[in-house]
Amino acid sequence: MSLRPIQRVIASKPTLEGAGVHLRRAFGFGNTTDFDPFLLLDDFRNDVPQDYLAGFPWHPHRGIETVTYVLAGTVEHGDSIGNRGTIAAGDVQWMTAGSGIIHQEMPKGDPAGRMHGFQLWANLPSSLKMTPPRYQEVLAKDIPVVKDDDGTEVRLVCGSFWGKKGPVDGIAADPIYLDVTVPPGRRKSLPVETTRHAFAYVFSGSGKFCNASGPLAAPTEPVSVLDTTPPALAENRTLVLFDRGDEVVVEAGDDGIRFLLISGRPLQEPVAWYGPIVMNTPDELQQAFTELREGTFLKETERGHASR
Repeated sequence: MSLRPIQRVIASKPTLEGAGVHLRRAFGFGNTTDFDPFLLLDDFRNDVPQDYLAGFPWHPHRGIETVTYVLAGTVEHGDSIGNRGTIAAGDVQWMTAGSGIIHQEMPKGDPAGRMHGFQLWANLPSSLKMTPPRYQEVLAKDIPVVKDDDGTEVRLVCGSFWGKKGPVDGIAADPIYLDVTVPPGRRKSLPVETTRHAFAYVFSGSGKFCNASGPLAAPTEPVSVLDTTPPALAENRTLVLFDRGDEVVVEAGDDGIRFLLISGRPLQEPVAWYGPIVMNTPDELQQAFTELREGTFLKETERGHASR
């Protein structure tokens, strides 16, 4: 096995999005070549309702897929085609925007006012930029959990891992999206195909991701995502970007560690990106915004009804 060296360790940055939602961005809206086929990862953990209830009112998407994974609270969503639904704690929504959709996402806290989840943007290849939109919604109970003898648990949102397959399929980037928990003091090796770009985003506990030259600390706040105490060190949420290799090794700290481990096959295509629309050329990008102004942006009725 070949250990993946650490390329960068990135502290997520406070960001305002939507109508004034306070969140933290791990990466996005810059040179995302090292993350290809992924474009952006947002962590919308918040314990102050007035900092998230304004939500993400009606806005367009074209040329990408968005993955919303909720851990606490709910996200109510709707779109211009008439779909309505709620993503609850533990649920996942994978939306393929394709040729275009206009939607809104409104976060709601749990009874204690807590909201926590992630949104990942995955790029679509040029051949699928104008594919018909569709949704895949997966309930928490339908996401497989695989456990190792040492207590390590992996929730398998998408892709194949340890002989199991996640419920989301037909995704252009062929991603593997894992929610990994390693018990205190344990050292764990996790396979990742060499051809993939891969990163980990730590959101509970702490640990060390082993580098070719030794372990590299990746501290985060030492609290569970469901702890009643508000996060005290939110600025320390950490993303670890890996270089090429076929395994990631992590050593959990005294409180254990929980992190997303996400990998995908790079598209290696040009990116023309402005706001919620991602195309391959400036002309295609300009056309999308012209269609928005002229009312011709929506092309087809989506596949896969999103209401429940």
